[in-house]
Amino acid sequence: MQTGLRGRDLISLQEWSLEEVETILEVAAELKRDRALGKPHPYLRDRVLAMLFFFSSTRTRASFEAGMAQLGGHAQFIESRTTQIAHGDTAKEIGEILGRYNDGIAIRHVTWGEGNKYIREVASASRVPVLNMQCDMFHPHQILADLMTMREKKGDLRGLTIDVSWAYASSYQKPISVPQDLVLAATRAGMNVRLVHPPEYRLMPEILDQAAENARRSGGSLESMDDFDAGFRGVDVVYAKSWGPLLVAKNDDEGASIGRKYTDWITDARRMATAADDAIFMHPLPADRNIEVADEVIDGPNSVVYDEAENRLHVQKAVMALTMR
Repeated sequence: MQTGLRGRDLISLQEWSLEEVETILEVAAELKRDRALGKPHPYLRDRVLAMLFFFSSTRTRASFEAGMAQLGGHAQFIESRTTQIAHGDTAKEIGEILGRYNDGIAIRHVTWGEGNKYIREVASASRVPVLNMQCDMFHPHQILADLMTMREKKGDLRGLTIDVSWAYASSYQKPISVPQDLVLAATRAGMNVRLVHPPEYRLMPEILDQAAENARRSGGSLESMDDFDAGFRGVDVVYAKSWGPLLVAKNDDEGASIGRKYTDWITDARRMATAADDAIFMHPLPADRNIEVADEVIDGPNSVVYDEAENRLHVQKAVMALTMR
């Protein structure tokens, strides 16, 4: 366990060592146990977390706010469009000023080509830790929750096979941060990763290069596929969700047009039946029900999406407790 994490930014899990990630998961398990037993754990009493949102949220806002309250602190909600951020506050100014008012800054900014850059600019100007609540490239707290959930359900992840697959959704062009961060983390954990998507939905080449190197070091594997059905066969974990063709589409309309060619990419009971008998279905939510995934799957016995959502709370509390004390 690593004990010197106070003041650390969490922007990408790739920038944290495996031992440091393990520390987060160990502390998260302890905090989850304490909450189940009704044991108070006010490690951040009188601390304040600024939460800056450029993109709407349900689970992220609710879990960070609840987590700070359970740790004895306060979460300060800031919406970019209704503040002076929309009228000229720069990333440097936000880092300097909120870093003086607060004990941590958490940011959600998923605009393609902007989010990660903005968060890093804030972090470079801040005297307090900056936490990535999701950007255009990474979603580290979701992935920590995913790792925690897979370990709870499957134990040691080394040698297990995970299907990280694109799925059709009609709601909007979703960010690529979840699949990118997931293939990075799963390959570091020694899993055999099947990355399945139509040709237009590729991920950033530099991310795939890092994932391939992670697999080489861990003894896992990374395989790219374009056959949706083949991705399910025999796997231990199905993680099928939509993301936008952000590397090829010029705008949302073009992205939606591309997606309509693949409306049959839906996780249904027939496809889940080809996975391992004890396979679990995961999704970060919200899902486009009966478009992205069938009700019979997301509400079925193999689904762990609510445990996965709960674990967002516990891993985020662990990160905040370790970095903001």
